[in-house]
Amino acid sequence: MTARTLIVLRHAKAAHVPGLADAERPLTDRGERDARRIGEVLADLGLRPDLVLCSPSARTRRTAELAVPDGAVEYERDIYEAYADELLTLLRRTDSEVRTLLLVGHNPGVHELVMGLTTRDGDPGFPPGAFAVIETGGEWAELETGRAVTRWSPKGH
Repeated sequence: MTARTLIVLRHAKAAHVPGLADAERPLTDRGERDARRIGEVLADLGLRPDLVLCSPSARTRRTAELAVPDGAVEYERDIYEAYADELLTLLRRTDSEVRTLLLVGHNPGVHELVMGLTTRDGDPGFPPGAFAVIETGGEWAELETGRAVTRWSPKGH
């Protein structure tokens, strides 16, 4: 049984722009800085995603672009506004060759996914730019639970 690593990332801080469609909201300056920092932290942890599954919204695309500039990114429309069970279904379709997978999405779905996979107590929340690293033993197709290895947030949680 080969261990797999799932990184669940909420997009970095996005601007609220009157009249702009939600999917088009850009990152704030802080969000841009945080997204670059996410990439540094992932590198410091020795995590290089084989594949990045990303919502097509402007804020998630930019977060992925800054955090993993050389990553193999697939944009999945179904990540936008997805519930945790829908995200899990998407993850289960991942090719078995992928060992480290990064999912870039939105709350509440990504937070609920992390909680459902790890059943952690004392949850600190999942602010913009937060990520969780989860190790799992089996194939992606069998993903049900995992072990929370670390969590990181630009707010220091």
